[in-house]
Amino acid sequence: MSQYLVLTAMGADRNGSVSELTNLATECECNILDSRMAIFGKEFTFIMLLQGDARSINLIEARLPAMAVELELITMMKRTSGYLTLDKTQMYSAEYTGIDQPGILKAVTAFFANRQIDISSLKSDIDPVTNNMSAIIEFTVNQDTSIDTIETDFLQLCQQFDIQGCIRKQ
Repeated sequence: MSQYLVLTAMGADRNGSVSELTNLATECECNILDSRMAIFGKEFTFIMLLQGDARSINLIEARLPAMAVELELITMMKRTSGYLTLDKTQMYSAEYTGIDQPGILKAVTAFFANRQIDISSLKSDIDPVTNNMSAIIEFTVNQDTSIDTIETDFLQLCQQFDIQGCIRKQ
């Protein structure tokens, strides 16, 4: 029976860390179902959802701490109950750009939370020279949700912050 583990690693951005982590997963006979990597300043973060039998998951849980010390990484692991594939037929992205202001990301994430819409991905960044920020938020709605209403409300929120926004079908 398959077991699942979410593994997160964070540390200085240097060549080879992601390769070492994915190699460890392979050596432990774990399958990488999903992964994300991002650079923040001079740090990287890497997240993987691993699948394996009990022996494989136990093995990577036992071997990861030594590798983390060797690579000077902060790591976390959490067992999870399974893997859900997203219904891509109802997937959208909300995008916005404009001059950065305190509270925009908070307001946008609250917008989705208040409507019981789960965010599946969020990427935001600010250009330190121009102070322009942008974000892309991917989300899935159920068939009972009116995307037209969501889009109208989202555009009104963007107007409140004097930013440009749109919603696109993925």
